Amino acid sequence: MNEQEFTEINTNLTQELRRGILVLATLSQLKEAKYGYALISSLSERGLDIEQGTLYPLLRRLETQGLLQSAWDVEGSRPRRYYQISPAGERVLEALVADWRNLITVMEKLIGNQEGESHESH
Repeated sequence: MNEQEFTEINTNLTQELRRGILVLATLSQLKEAKYGYALISSLSERGLDIEQGTLYPLLRRLETQGLLQSAWDVEGSRPRRYYQISPAGERVLEALVADWRNLITVMEKLIGNQEGESHESH
């Protein structure tokens, strides 16, 4: 495998991994109402970059599923749609957090301290 192939495969797998955590990350940041750009900023400040083209369809899907509520605010200089986690979303978030913590525990057992292990023992 050459460097370009490695980079392409690694990039694709990293994107796939990140895509799986976006619902958890998004729900965790919407306990208070936020509009899209504020949510992007909030996630980015905590180390998770997400593009508008990914976030807005996700917000619409979560709202359709009943996990978010939204409302338009037309008071400011331009109308903004604010999103906030719904009671059903709170329940789902709790379950996702528990699953996430279990997965971390399992993954630590599986991969452990990869850097410190000898590859000859595998």
